[in-house]
Amino acid sequence: MSLTAEQVRWVAHLSRLQLTDAEVAQMTPQLNSIVGYVDQLQKIDTTGVEPLAHALEQVNVFREDGLRPSLTPDQALANAPERSGNLFQVPAVLD
Repeated sequence: MSLTAEQVRWVAHLSRLQLTDAEVAQMTPQLNSIVGYVDQLQKIDTTGVEPLAHALEQVNVFREDGLRPSLTPDQALANAPERSGNLFQVPAVLD
């Protein structure tokens, strides 16, 4: 399949792009090259090949969830400029 300059203009219109005649002349062979490559891919026999979400097997890289000791309120607020009980006190941002 080969794209014409008019088809390239139509794709540009759908993409909300305004191309000059020089840009259309430049883009036409480039898009034809891409379409030609896709045509090659469509000729490959993929019978028996399962669809993949990723080319490589994905492994969960997160650690196991588990209970661990956490900071006490005094430790968490040790460097707070101001505190109100067990809470950080910050300046008001709304009037």
